[in-house]
Amino acid sequence: MSLAENLNSPNVNVASASPEGMQMLLARQKAAFLRDGPPSAEKRIEALDRCIGLLVDHKQEIMDALASDFGHRSKDQTLLTDVFGSIEPLKYAKANVRKWMRIEKRKPAFPLGFMGARAEVHYVPKGVVGVISPWNFPINLTFSPLAGILASGNRVMIKPSEYTPASGELMARMFRTAFDETEIAVITGGPAIGEAFSRLAFDHLIFTGSTAIGHHVMRAAAEHLVPVTLELGGKSPVILSNTASMSDATTKIMAGKMMNAGQICLAPDYVFVPEARLEGFVSGAQAAVKAMYPTLKDNPDYTSVINQRHYDRLNAYIEDARQKGAKIIEINPAKENFSQQPHYKIPPTLVLDPSDDMKIMQDEIFGPLLPVKTYRQIDEVIGYINDHPRPLGLYYFGQDSTEQDRVLSRTTAGGVTINDVIMHVSMEDLPFGGVGPSGMGAYHGIDGFRTFSHAKAVYSQAKLDVVGKMMRPPYGDAFRKMLGGRVKR
Repeated sequence: MSLAENLNSPNVNVASASPEGMQMLLARQKAAFLRDGPPSAEKRIEALDRCIGLLVDHKQEIMDALASDFGHRSKDQTLLTDVFGSIEPLKYAKANVRKWMRIEKRKPAFPLGFMGARAEVHYVPKGVVGVISPWNFPINLTFSPLAGILASGNRVMIKPSEYTPASGELMARMFRTAFDETEIAVITGGPAIGEAFSRLAFDHLIFTGSTAIGHHVMRAAAEHLVPVTLELGGKSPVILSNTASMSDATTKIMAGKMMNAGQICLAPDYVFVPEARLEGFVSGAQAAVKAMYPTLKDNPDYTSVINQRHYDRLNAYIEDARQKGAKIIEINPAKENFSQQPHYKIPPTLVLDPSDDMKIMQDEIFGPLLPVKTYRQIDEVIGYINDHPRPLGLYYFGQDSTEQDRVLSRTTAGGVTINDVIMHVSMEDLPFGGVGPSGMGAYHGIDGFRTFSHAKAVYSQAKLDVVGKMMRPPYGDAFRKMLGGRVKR
């Protein structure tokens, strides 16, 4: 069977597609989009429903696949983050898509509106959207963007991470049961396939992953001037104020740090603690970990690091910090021996008094390690944050509204959560995205709908074309008088 015949077969496994095959598949999706035109609200809702059904019907397989990919991953966490966390955005889009699709009326320039002119914005689908999803939440960070992509009426090609092959193959099978490949297609494969995928002439491309890879994706997309949404990461700081409840703050910070073993783009990356409260923070963090995870090594709730390379990288951060003078506090409630284990689990580890020459303060950690810096005045913290690349998230704990407002107004981050960590990403009516090195563009809710739509300006001229006639040559006194009255301060 030829490649073209393969791509037209309803049973084709796109996982085996070559760069040429992906080009052909993209051409087929674009042709289908042009042939069928923008889908109705009913068809968009039906597509969202099919995605919800896939998640509900395959929830056990999703839990099993992620456990296989990670060596060990908490199945309850998968149910929360990758199943429930994916269904909610789809349901939100389903409930709101009719409203989002409405033509938006704008005000025509004076005096054209009085003469019957109309100005409108029509939100129309872009066409075919490419999705490059990461390994840390492979299901969620595929389906969550789909909420906005499908609500906008687009077709989709998906490239999952090669680090989670079981999840990628599962998604390929799942989508084949519910969607024709001209609607949604999944392409699996290694870095070469990913690089070729990023060079395709999509109508929009969304990439979720590291800042380093984001540079390459943006360069590749530039070949065809493909608009991109980059959901990257960075070092998201936590500010613990003098007015914060220590037990509440440490519980929430450590819960966020230990979820998925810290392998979250929004995980707290380092904490600022008032000098006088450092000891209280350490004891609070220890107590919080013990309460949530009395054991770690064989605890089904505690996820392992994804692979050997990342396990070695994280341990190298600890050793580098130790050699450069940081105090290392391993939080290991049951005093378990991690030198021999079937997976790649690392106990949560505090790194006190880190310096900027340590690797742990230069790279996004993406693991259960937490540097803790002390400060005396809040302006020290603001200055430090502003001297470093803008983060994806920023977290403030405290009850001082004046100080909180100062932090919010004097720093820039993709998003902020007050008196908790990470939670702003779960608010579907808030835009989610980074700024500068932590990302470009935003999605979720109406912001996702608009990101994946083209806002088409439509102007309908007034029947009474008085102004138009005045604007056309030959110019006379009436024209000069009109402009003279308008060209002023």
